[in-house]
Amino acid sequence: MSNDKTALVVFSPSGKRGRFPLGTPVLQAARELGVDIDSICGGRARCGRCQVEAVEGNFAKENIISSPDHLGGMGEAEQYCLQRGRLKPGHRLSCQAAVEGDVRIDVPASSQVHQQVVRKDHEAHDIEIDPVIHLYFVEVPQPDINVPEGDLQRLLRGLETDWSLTGLSWEFSMLQELQQALRDGKWQVTVAIRDGHRIVAVWPGFRDRLFGVAIDVGSTTIAAHLCDLMSGEVLASSGVMNPQIRFGEDLMSRVSYAMLNPEGAGQMTGAVRRAVNDLISDTASRAEVDTGAVLELTLVGNPVMHHLLLGLDPTPLGVAPFALATDQAVDIPASELAIELHPCARAYLLPCIAGHVGADTAGVMLAETPWCEDEISLIIDVGTNAEIVLGNRERLLAASSPTGPAFEGAQISGGQRAAPGAIERVRIDPETLEPRFRVIGSELWSDQPGFRESLGEQGVTGICGSGIIEAIAGLYLAGAVLADGVIDGRTADRTNRIEADERTFSYVLHDSEPRIVIQQGDVRAVQLAKAALYAGARLLMDRMGVERVDRIRLAGAFGSHIDVKYAMVLGMIPDCDLDRVSSANNAAGTGARVALLNRASRAEIERRVRTIEKVETAVDPTFQQHFVDAMGLPHSTHAYPSLARVVELPRPGPGASPRDSRRRGRSRRRR
Repeated sequence: MSNDKTALVVFSPSGKRGRFPLGTPVLQAARELGVDIDSICGGRARCGRCQVEAVEGNFAKENIISSPDHLGGMGEAEQYCLQRGRLKPGHRLSCQAAVEGDVRIDVPASSQVHQQVVRKDHEAHDIEIDPVIHLYFVEVPQPDINVPEGDLQRLLRGLETDWSLTGLSWEFSMLQELQQALRDGKWQVTVAIRDGHRIVAVWPGFRDRLFGVAIDVGSTTIAAHLCDLMSGEVLASSGVMNPQIRFGEDLMSRVSYAMLNPEGAGQMTGAVRRAVNDLISDTASRAEVDTGAVLELTLVGNPVMHHLLLGLDPTPLGVAPFALATDQAVDIPASELAIELHPCARAYLLPCIAGHVGADTAGVMLAETPWCEDEISLIIDVGTNAEIVLGNRERLLAASSPTGPAFEGAQISGGQRAAPGAIERVRIDPETLEPRFRVIGSELWSDQPGFRESLGEQGVTGICGSGIIEAIAGLYLAGAVLADGVIDGRTADRTNRIEADERTFSYVLHDSEPRIVIQQGDVRAVQLAKAALYAGARLLMDRMGVERVDRIRLAGAFGSHIDVKYAMVLGMIPDCDLDRVSSANNAAGTGARVALLNRASRAEIERRVRTIEKVETAVDPTFQQHFVDAMGLPHSTHAYPSLARVVELPRPGPGASPRDSRRRGRSRRRR
C-alpha cells in the first residue's frame, strides 16, 4: 500500500519492484531497479523509445491497486508526441511520467533494449505423418443440360469415382467457393477432407501442400511451429513473451487478477488470442504461406492458460478442489477463438489431466510416450508451475508443484529473463571462489580474451535462471554456501567477494556496472523453488513405491537449458545416474506437433489421460514434510550416491541443516 511519501512500483515482465518517493520519474525508478528500458535521448522526450503502460487493476500479490492515474497527467512533451503519432494511445513516456501512487508498469517488447530469448525451437522427432486432413485431386464432370445436377453433386460423384469416397458431408463455406473454383480450375480441383468424411475446402487445379500450426501457450512464452501437413516439415517457428505477464508473473497471480477485477479474465483472454494471431501471421510470413491455407491448429497449455485461451473462467483453479471446466480434448472452429485463418480451420486442444496438470503435460507425455517403456521415467516440465509425470508401461502418475518464478530470474536481485546480456553459465573456483561466466549473446567465457568486446554495447545486464542455479550450486560445492542455504561469512577470509550484508552475507558475481550480487534472499528463493519441485517428484515416488528412478527427462524452455549436474547438486531432482538425466527440450510443443501431424495420436493421448493417476500436492499431508526436508542442499535426509560418484560434495558441517539455521536465527535475535 502506498503511504504519504512513497509508492510501490512493480515492473513487468521482469517482476522487479521497489518503493520510490512520489514524483520519481518512471525511467529513473527503472534504472535504479535495473529494468531494461530503451532511451537514447537521455530523457528529453525526443526519441519516443521509452514507452510504458500502467496496468489497471487490483493485484493481491503486491497488495496494490494500480491505475494509469498513478502516473499523473500528461505534460506538454507527451501531448506533443501523442498528437504526432509517436506515442501509442494508453502509453506513457517513462522519462516524463512520474510515480504518484502504487502502480504496476508493463514495459512492452518494443521498449526493451534486450528482448526475451524464446528458447522453444522445434526439435527433430520421429512422427508418422497421417494428419486429420488429406488432399484429393479430382476431375469433375462438366454440367450437362440433359442431366440436371448441381456442382456439389458432381463433385461428390467425382470423389466417389476417383477415390471411392462415399457418405461425405461438407462445410457451407466450401460450397460458397466451389462454383468459382471449378470454373477457374477448368473442372479440376483439389479438395481437403477432414476425418475422412467432411469436405472443408476446395481449390482450383492441383495442390499438394496444406498447412497447420502447433502452438505451445506457456505462462511465460508462447511458441508456434508452422508445419506442412503433407510432409511434416516445420517451415517456420516463432515465439513471443506471453502478454499476460503484465497481469502477473505466475499463474496464481493471474487467477487472482481475474478474481479481483471483473474484466480481468476477458483482458487476459484477449491478450493471449492476439498474441496467437500475431504468431501465426509471423510464421506464415516467414514461410511465405497464405494464412488462408492453414486449416488445422493444435494447442497445449497449462490449465490456467487453457481456460483463458478458451474464454473460460479460471478462478475455480485458484482454490481447492481446483475444478476444471473440462478435462476432455476440445475440438472447435478456430474462429471460436477469434483466430483468423481459413473459415473452416479448426483448433484442437489436447486434454487436461487435473486441476494444475494441463494440456501441456499431455503434450509432454505424447512426445515422450512413457507408457511404452519398462524403465521408470521421471518427466518434469520446469516452469513457474512444475508439472511432473512418473511411471512406465505398468502405471503412470502425475502432479504439479508451485515452484514460482525464481527459476526464470524473477524476484532475484540482479535477475532477469533470458535475453542478450544475461549471465547464463557460471563456474566458481572451489579454492579462490573466483567466478567465470558466459553471457547470452557470446560464446566466450568471461576469462577468455575478447570476452568484453564480444558483448558489444549491451555488456552484462543481469543473471537469468540457469545462471543463478549454477552460481548457487558452485558456491555450495566451494563451501561458501552451507547445506542449509546460508552464505557462510567465514569464507570472507578466502576472497573479498563475500561481503557483509546487514545480518547476512552476499557474494559478488560481477563487480563492474551493473553490479550483480547473489544475496541471501536469492539463495532462499531458489531453495523454496527447488524444494517444491523435489517434493512433488518425491510424493509421486512414494505413491509408486520406488526409491529411485531409472531416468529423468527435463522439459520446458528452462528445464532444457539448465546443466543437469548443477540441478542435481542443488537437489532440484532426485538422485540418478547423471548419464540418464537429459533434456526433453520443448516436449510440450513437440507433443502439439505430434497431434497436428498424426490423428491417431489424439485418440491415444485422450485414452492415456483417462487412466493416469492424479496426485494433488496441495492437499497431500506428506508434501509439506517432503518440502521441508528438501530445503537442504542437496537434501536434508536423502543421500545422493550417484551424484557423489562424479561430484565431490561438501561434508556436512556446522549449519548443515535447516533446523540448525533456525536455531542460529533464534540465537541472534536473543542477543
